[in-house]
Amino acid sequence: MRCQGQAIEVLDLGEGLVELRFDLKGASVNKVNSLMLAEYRAAVAALASDPALRGVLVTSAKEVFIVGADITEFLSHFERSEAELTAWVGQTHASLNTFEDLPVPTVVAINGVALGGGFEVCLAATYRIASTEARVGLPETKLGIFPGWGGTVRLPRLCGADTAIEWIASGEQWKPQDALKAGAVDAAVEPAEVREAALSMLCDAAAGKLDWKSRVQLKKDPLALDDVEAGMAFLGGKAVVASKAGPNYPAPIAAIEVMEKGRRLGRDAALSIEAAAFAKIARTPTARALVSLFLGDQAVKKMAGKAAKASRQVKRGAVLGAGIMGGGISYQSASRGVPVFMKDISPAALQAGMGEATKLLVKAVERGKLTVDKLALTLVAITPTLSYGDFGAVDLVVEAVVENEAVKKKVLAEVEAALPEHAVLTSNTSTISITRLATALRRPERFCGMHFFNPVSRMPLVEVIRGERSSDEAVATAVAYAQAMGKTPVVVNDCAGFLVNRVLFPYLAGFQKLLADGVACERIDAVMEGWGWPMGPALLLDVIGIDTAVHADGVMAAAFPDRMKAEGRSAIGALLEARHLGQKSGAGFYAWTPDRKGPPKKASDPVAREIVRGIARGAAADPPDDEIVLRMMLPMLLESARCLAERVVATPVEVDIALVQGLGFPPFRGGIFRWADASGVANLVRAAERHRALGALYAPPQQMIDLAAAGGTFHGE
Repeated sequence: MRCQGQAIEVLDLGEGLVELRFDLKGASVNKVNSLMLAEYRAAVAALASDPALRGVLVTSAKEVFIVGADITEFLSHFERSEAELTAWVGQTHASLNTFEDLPVPTVVAINGVALGGGFEVCLAATYRIASTEARVGLPETKLGIFPGWGGTVRLPRLCGADTAIEWIASGEQWKPQDALKAGAVDAAVEPAEVREAALSMLCDAAAGKLDWKSRVQLKKDPLALDDVEAGMAFLGGKAVVASKAGPNYPAPIAAIEVMEKGRRLGRDAALSIEAAAFAKIARTPTARALVSLFLGDQAVKKMAGKAAKASRQVKRGAVLGAGIMGGGISYQSASRGVPVFMKDISPAALQAGMGEATKLLVKAVERGKLTVDKLALTLVAITPTLSYGDFGAVDLVVEAVVENEAVKKKVLAEVEAALPEHAVLTSNTSTISITRLATALRRPERFCGMHFFNPVSRMPLVEVIRGERSSDEAVATAVAYAQAMGKTPVVVNDCAGFLVNRVLFPYLAGFQKLLADGVACERIDAVMEGWGWPMGPALLLDVIGIDTAVHADGVMAAAFPDRMKAEGRSAIGALLEARHLGQKSGAGFYAWTPDRKGPPKKASDPVAREIVRGIARGAAADPPDDEIVLRMMLPMLLESARCLAERVVATPVEVDIALVQGLGFPPFRGGIFRWADASGVANLVRAAERHRALGALYAPPQQMIDLAAAGGTFHGE
């Protein structure tokens, strides 16, 4: 038999063997969409009715196998009722079951990435042969859902419950060697050999040399676990996953419960449990938020790709300043294939910078993310230097010296004189105006900001700041360089604090107003961490450094005195006077003790409590949790809305992504504007009006008032 569709081809290989090839026309990769599902259903039905069929080889015509489901299309399905969604999932179950139940062996040649629904297609086959360059996995829990096309049923029967729990709950991608060890694939071969190896196995199975029927039956039978083993696997798995995921991410626990409920059942009954549970979890606010965040991240990357079109290629970079930030930026560039000079004024500083880069590389080797050979090549790509002698070959410089305007201007002018005419100069400043810094330069049009976040190796966001005289090419080159470093660049216009710090400090101002009203910092931290922040505001300030925060707070207060200038003494100002600088001094809002095995440990600090109590206007207060959340989050939201109205940033989705990736805004809430839309813009405007007595910090901008009056949302949905 032979047929050719828009997503799937069926080719006759002779002697009763056929090849089912995924090839989504007009796309660079294969994604499971409604077209592919319809053609798969028709192709499988045709195969099932072919009496001459002896075996099926499954391949991909793309460089990948199937990257997963087309989430942009399937998001609309998640708006359906539970019954409709369950029935929709059941249709795909039926197609995969029909393929699995073919009276002939089936072998998949996994030539590249096979993730999510793409890997579930592979699991329905009798055997799986993977390229050594491939990656497989079930990442659905990262989108707030779990595998709904048989992954919770087939994977534990192939690999065991413990492995299935780890794979599904973590959502990680796995190398073929790991998948082979787990039993998820049956062989891993060189890329050029994967199709022939799969075809050879298919021929052996069709000739009766392999007991392929028992492999199929294994996936159709109940899970081979006794009650004791099941208790250890599922109860233990839920305990571990719950401790990591927390209550705001229900999908991993739901997936384990589906596996547990289906363990005594055959395939079809277990799949019915999976379909019903998937329909429930896909309709949760967490799933909607995380899917929206995923789509937002893709949209921001596309924006960055367009912005980078006018760029010059950065073949060699340079970093000024060999501190933690400079060392981290140098590591990030070199590890992604762009060699850098790392310049400082003392050998000791350069040694420290190289030490930071080496530490990051060693950790990558220890985690299995990097080979020792790659470590050596990366270190060689970082050239420490005390002079500007080689800067004539540099395409882009990141200045990362101390956060002092006079020092930065001096250093920027020095390095500009050593650069070729085409080179782009950038500053890794968190608060200082790019437009003001440019006044020290002869070529201000070749200058813009690149604000990295600490730790550079882990924080994906880079704010690319356009000054008043920054050229499109300079901005585009900075965007392209950030992308080359594996970062997500967001372009923002120059203003105090840019985007992320501009909206962070109103949040921290809300915190200080609560402290002034007598609310304990420990209580506020507990509430905000419960709301989803990785750390509460007091803990965050201790990590940032109280002195650093006071400096930045002063910059913001000078720029926006009506709403960001503290009334009287501030809590962080009082702590600074007492030399409570946070983690680095051993005392801030909390007391800190060193720990040889990890970061310092915090404890309640009675001295800090008295210092903060000294700036309080009244007796200790204990407002309800939702009031604390509103008083913290409204200032951040209102400032975000101002940034959007003032065109500091172009779109709501860029703000959402920037706050999640740069501040750790709770991902399960989808970003600041997704949270506002879900809460109701009108509701939040009314809440702000109720808090007007707290000052201009709580005054909504006119555009937000108008949006609320029109019943609109920030995302326009």
